Amino acid sequence: MISKIKTLSTLYTSRNMRFISVVVVVCVSLFGCVKRTISITSQPNGALVWVNEREVGRTPVDFEFLYYGEYDVRLEKDGHEPIMTSKWADQPIWDVPVIDLVVEMVPFRFESSSVWHFDFEERNDGQKLLIQRAKNLGTSIVRDDVE
Repeated sequence: MISKIKTLSTLYTSRNMRFISVVVVVCVSLFGCVKRTISITSQPNGALVWVNEREVGRTPVDFEFLYYGEYDVRLEKDGHEPIMTSKWADQPIWDVPVIDLVVEMVPFRFESSSVWHFDFEERNDGQKLLIQRAKNLGTSIVRDDVE
């Protein structure tokens, strides 16, 4: 009789554990998440974009990122001056440590988006401009040697 009680007790505990495991898996899968994206546009469109020395595509382009902070951005388009700069992906208030744990548990999807726009200048490689640049460079070198 005692062995039957132990067997029933073990079976009952085993069923409870399976039920609890299933409930936990279902609840975790229902929780929300955060989607972080950077959108880059340019005027004119079609510029090749690198972010932190990784090619991400041609403008307009959207891509996901993991970490907030400073990013090195480079854009190139034929016939235009290249753009090399830094941009920041700013952290929203709901994605700071401690608060983000609560946000991750809410069954909604949060989105954080940084939008960066760049305007290109047309490249001017005319002969007169090239000669003027050379003269300016020569003058600045001579001044540095004199000082």
